[in-house]
Amino acid sequence: MQQPFFKKHRGVIIAFLIILLWFTSLAVLLQLQVNWASLITYLFVLLQTHLYTGLFITAHDAMHGVVSGNKKLNKTIGVITAGLFAYNSFYRLLPRHHAHHHHVATDLDPDYHGGNFLAWYYSFLKQYITWWQILLMAITFNVLKFFFPVENVVLFWMIPAIVATFQLFYYGTYLPHRGEHEPDNKHKSRTQSKNHLWAFVSCYFFGYHYEHHDKPYVPWWQLYKVKT
Repeated sequence: MQQPFFKKHRGVIIAFLIILLWFTSLAVLLQLQVNWASLITYLFVLLQTHLYTGLFITAHDAMHGVVSGNKKLNKTIGVITAGLFAYNSFYRLLPRHHAHHHHVATDLDPDYHGGNFLAWYYSFLKQYITWWQILLMAITFNVLKFFFPVENVVLFWMIPAIVATFQLFYYGTYLPHRGEHEPDNKHKSRTQSKNHLWAFVSCYFFGYHYEHHDKPYVPWWQLYKVKT
C-alpha cells in the first residue's frame, strides 16, 4: 500500500516551506517602514533569525541524507539552504560535520575547542566562515541597499544571519559539548531538559543533542519523539 503523498515527501515539503517562509518574510521585511520604538520591529528580527536557523538546520539534515530519499534532490536542497545561509558551501560543510560526529569532542572534531567561551566561538567561526563568504555578503549588501533602505537590510538580512550563527553555536555546539562528560556518555553530548516548545524555538530541537548524536538518521522535526 502506497504512503500518502505528504507522509512520503514531508521532509522535502518541510524544507521547501522553510525556504518559502524565509524568502517571503525577507521580501516583506525589506520593504517595511522601520519603527525603532516598536517592539514588533525586534520581533520581526527574531522571526527572521529563526528562519535563518531553519535554513541551516535543513542543510544539516541534508548532510545526514534525511531530507529526501532521492539523493540528488536531498543534495540539491542542502546546497540551496546552505547557500542561502550567508553563502555557506554544502560541500565544504559536509566533511566537517561528519568529522564532528565521528570524532566528537576530540582534537579531530572541527567543532570542538577546549578553551573558554569566546575562544571556542572564534574557533567555530573560523571553521564555518570563509573570506569568500564575507566578500559575497559585502557585495550582496551593497546591491540590496540600492533597492531597499539600509536599516532594513541590516535589521532583517544581516543581523539575523549573525545572530543565527551564534544561536547554532550556543545551542548546537557549546552547551551540548562543553566541559567534562561521564565515561559512559558515548556521544560526549548533553541534552536539554524536555520542553518541546522551548527546544523548537531555541534551535529546532537540536538542544536534544544527545538524541541527535544517538540517532542522526532522525530529521529535526522528529527529534522530539526520541527525547526521553
